[in-house]
Amino acid sequence: MTKILTLQDSYAARTRIAGRIRRTQLLDSPALSRISGGRVALKLENSQITGSFKLRGATNAVLSLTQAQRAAGVVGVSTGNHGRGLAYAAAQAGVRCIICMSKLVPQNKVEGIQSHGAEVRIVGHSQDDAQVEVDRLVAEGMTMLPPFDHPDIIAGQSTVALEMLEQAPDLDTVLVPLSGGGLISGVGMVLKAANPEIRVIGISMERGAAMHACLQAGKPVQVEELPTLADSLGGGIGLDNAYTFQMTKAFVDEVVLVTEAEIAAAIRHAYFEERQIIEGSGSVGIAALLAGKIDAPGRCVSLVSGQNIAMDLHKRIIDGEDVDVEAETKGGADA
Repeated sequence: MTKILTLQDSYAARTRIAGRIRRTQLLDSPALSRISGGRVALKLENSQITGSFKLRGATNAVLSLTQAQRAAGVVGVSTGNHGRGLAYAAAQAGVRCIICMSKLVPQNKVEGIQSHGAEVRIVGHSQDDAQVEVDRLVAEGMTMLPPFDHPDIIAGQSTVALEMLEQAPDLDTVLVPLSGGGLISGVGMVLKAANPEIRVIGISMERGAAMHACLQAGKPVQVEELPTLADSLGGGIGLDNAYTFQMTKAFVDEVVLVTEAEIAAAIRHAYFEERQIIEGSGSVGIAALLAGKIDAPGRCVSLVSGQNIAMDLHKRIIDGEDVDVEAETKGGADA
């Protein structure tokens, strides 16, 4: 039976990572409140040290390693933000780190990981291809710290919900970007323990929403990874998923999907109305609010998960261009 994490795991993680991550701001949004009819605030994990919430889980996992595991080093597969967080956390702890990723990952995220001292290996066209190289390194003795389906990762991510409850104790609705489920599993667990009436809504993109497909199927299934502005939400949940599928099923009330155009509109809104630079994956909660897809939000927090967007892409989007990443990816593959 799958182990469901508890509040005790979350509090232990918060103690462990204290002083190594930022307590991020909760920013009220008059514009989104007016548009949605609720009282909306943004939880700015885009201002985290490595530009994403992923640092929380990575730091907790690295600090939970045994001495032997630290000596052998860590390896992970990542669409970018987990890799960046793991590279930073490992460097801070003096642990060797190798990150494997697919060719779909934007170059700015590859360079961001390398800037923290980790070795990057580009393997294949999907997260599953990159995982093959990870498995080989694990067989050689390194410890794999996956992006989401790991108790220490989930516990670390859950600490953001402890902050949200302190900053907005009257919460009604929380919007959480949904990919493999490591973030929403921990956030949902904490929020439902505090108040089962808090509505936890997962937001994902229409193009390749893996967890959504798995929930509909009632079990983990293979889902094709597709090019999207929300590239950090790409990838499957793993057919042997041990934690996040069951936790997402237990703690998430609803899943909402947003289009590429809605994601782009949210990135523009964040820049012009909120003065925030956010990546596509971090914008999906805003996208759902702007599109009128969240009914009766009440006191609502949208978790802005990251800022690590390529700045040339960001400029194109805020200048009003309808960026078609699928067409551009195909064009690159044909060249």
